Amino acid sequence: MDFLTILVYLLLAITLLQAILSLITAANRRKLPPGPTPVPILGNLLKLGTKPHHSLTDLAKAHGPIMTLKLGHITTVVISSATVAREALQKQDLAFSSRSVPNALHAHDQYRYSVVWLPVANRWRSLRKALNSNIFAGSRLDANQHLRWRKVEELIAYVRKSSQGGEAVDIGRAAFRTSLNLLSNTIFSVDLANPNEDSAKEFRDLVWNIMVEAGKPNLVDYFPELAKIDPQSIRRRMTTHFGKVLQLFARLIDERVELRRLRKTLGNNDVIDILLNISEENPDEIDRTHIERLCLDLFVAGTDTTSSTLEWAMAEVLHNPETLKKAKAELEQTIGKGKLVEESDIARLPYIRSIVKETLRIHPPVPFLIPRKVETDVQICGYNVPKGTQVLVNVWAIGRDPSTWSNPTSFMPERFLDSEIDFRGRDFELIPFGAGRRICPGLPLAIRTVPVMLGSLINSFDWKLGGEIAPKDLDMEEKFGITLQKEKPLYAIPLNLS
Repeated sequence: MDFLTILVYLLLAITLLQAILSLITAANRRKLPPGPTPVPILGNLLKLGTKPHHSLTDLAKAHGPIMTLKLGHITTVVISSATVAREALQKQDLAFSSRSVPNALHAHDQYRYSVVWLPVANRWRSLRKALNSNIFAGSRLDANQHLRWRKVEELIAYVRKSSQGGEAVDIGRAAFRTSLNLLSNTIFSVDLANPNEDSAKEFRDLVWNIMVEAGKPNLVDYFPELAKIDPQSIRRRMTTHFGKVLQLFARLIDERVELRRLRKTLGNNDVIDILLNISEENPDEIDRTHIERLCLDLFVAGTDTTSSTLEWAMAEVLHNPETLKKAKAELEQTIGKGKLVEESDIARLPYIRSIVKETLRIHPPVPFLIPRKVETDVQICGYNVPKGTQVLVNVWAIGRDPSTWSNPTSFMPERFLDSEIDFRGRDFELIPFGAGRRICPGLPLAIRTVPVMLGSLINSFDWKLGGEIAPKDLDMEEKFGITLQKEKPLYAIPLNLS
């Protein structure tokens, strides 16, 4: 057999192999969840729009509760129903537990140290244990209850001062100051913001900038080959923002280390002391860098989400006067008119709890759970999800699913009064904090602070909207980011109780 014949057979064999591989690939693609047809290069990117949670909800109506999109070079599966979310986050939790890391989180190598972004492995377990045992454990939260009470008292005192001057209160900003000081006292035993000044504004802007940059559509995330040039400068800006926050935490930790050296004692007064104790006793479990990055996680995630939820809750209460009336009646009957709500009161305030649940349903702090990434081929609901696929869970869509909720776009706290549905990760109709092993570790703190702050604001004052706005005319538009903020801040005037 001459060389030319061998070459012909070889070419035929290669052609046949390519045809077989193409057929296999096509068959696998047919087993992917359905979705809109992608265009060359961009895929389905143009379908995201400026409010992707809205756009993907609309697409899910056409393509189903689990669908495939091609976002640039990234295959993405979007989950938009409680049933499919349960399959992924409960029945196949481990397979869907890894995170898809945005390029912005490569700033200061945050993804290498952060409990939010680390894969489920020994380091992640150590950091998660530190959070669950030393910050968010029930006994630790009970021990720090007096700190939270004092911060709520300061919030009400600040609002009362505005009331005396007839001034409108920026609810989101006031809530942010309270959340910031609550966390900073728990961790460092200091206030990072004066409640009577706007010293928290710079930090709030910094946190919001971090959330905006992390949530902003980034070409690098869709076309990874662009990572080196960072065309939108998102990673560069994130490096600046992270650097400022880390510098602040490094200074606070240095001060504590020096104080411990002078006292010649390990101490056990607050979270930073406990973390430093662990680090000194077992540096392999957690080191100084991990402590700083843990603080970054806590402050960025904890302050913005809490203040945003409280602002949305107050906005909905003022937008719906009948809801405000019912809340005031429950508070007056249960704890007495004008009194501050204590954490021990929450169990006796079902309508206040229902307002919080309804707020989290219709305005989840994050519209999408932090993106997952499957590390091996997975099957879900009869479809293939190939290794490397990014997975988005559209919490905003799940909370407004008409097959689950009657009048899904209406704010109706009453729907929860006779319902066992809760947001602790067991009921997938309502998962604003996620579910499974990667559920938000700050959940135990959030369910204590938000109802207390909301109930105290409602019970301590009568309220009217700033600018002579009628309740029905209050702007309820959202501003998209990793967290969903109000497009226009809520300004409300506190009045002395009648």
